[in-house]
Amino acid sequence: MKKPQDPHQPVPARRRFLQQSLSLIPLAVVGTASFTSEAATPKSPAVSQDYVPQFFDPGQWRFILAATDRLIPTDELGPGAIAEGVPVFIDRQMEVPYGYGQLWYMHAPFIANTDPLFGYQSALTPREIYRQGIALTNGWCQQQWKKDFADLSHDQQEQILTLLEKNTLKNDSVSGALFFEQLLENTKEGYLADPIHGGNQSMSSWKLIGYPGARADFTDAVAQPNEPYPLGPVSISGKRMV
Repeated sequence: MKKPQDPHQPVPARRRFLQQSLSLIPLAVVGTASFTSEAATPKSPAVSQDYVPQFFDPGQWRFILAATDRLIPTDELGPGAIAEGVPVFIDRQMEVPYGYGQLWYMHAPFIANTDPLFGYQSALTPREIYRQGIALTNGWCQQQWKKDFADLSHDQQEQILTLLEKNTLKNDSVSGALFFEQLLENTKEGYLADPIHGGNQSMSSWKLIGYPGARADFTDAVAQPNEPYPLGPVSISGKRMV
C-alpha cells in the first residue's frame, strides 16, 4: 500500500502547476481528478526534437526547447514539455491569427500596469514578443557567459527565467516580465491542449488530472465526485489513451 503523502511536505512543482491550471478544465470534470503518481504515464520520446519549426529560426528554437524544459521538466509524475510537444504547439500558434495579435484590439494608446479588465496593453504581437524576448535573453547570456541560454546549466537557466519573471532583465524594446508571461502561458496551454494542436501528445497531463478529453459521454464519472476517472482520455482526432 502506498504511504499517504505528508500534508506538511512541499507539493511537487508539476503537481502544483497542474492544480493551479485546473481553472482551464470544466468544473464538472474537476471533481473526478486524482492527483497521484499512479496517474502518470511512462516517459515518451521527445517529439519536439524531430519537428522542423515554421516560425522560430534554429537559434530561437533552441531557446524554446531549453526554456519550456525548465518550466515543465520530465519528472516522476510523467513526461515534460519537450516530450509532450509543447514547443511544437507554441511554434504552430505563431502562424495562426493569435500569433499576429489578430484576436484582440491592437491600437494605441497602450496603458502600462493597468487593470486586466482593460485587455491587452502592448503594441507587440506574440510573434514580436518572442523574437525580441529571445534576443534580449540570449544577448544578456552572451554578455555574462559568452553562451546562449540553451548552452547554460539548468541552474543558470532557471536563474535567468526568474530575472525575466521579476522584470529585472529587460530593455527598451520588451519587458522581461511580458516575455516570461507569454512563454509561461503558452507552455501551460500547450501542455494541457488537445494533441491535435501539437502539444500534450501522449495526453499524460489529462490522465494526471483525470480529464476525459473529447469523450462523448462521461456523465457516470461526473456523478462520482472525488473518485479517479476510470477511462483514459480521448483526443478530438480520436487518438486515445487507455
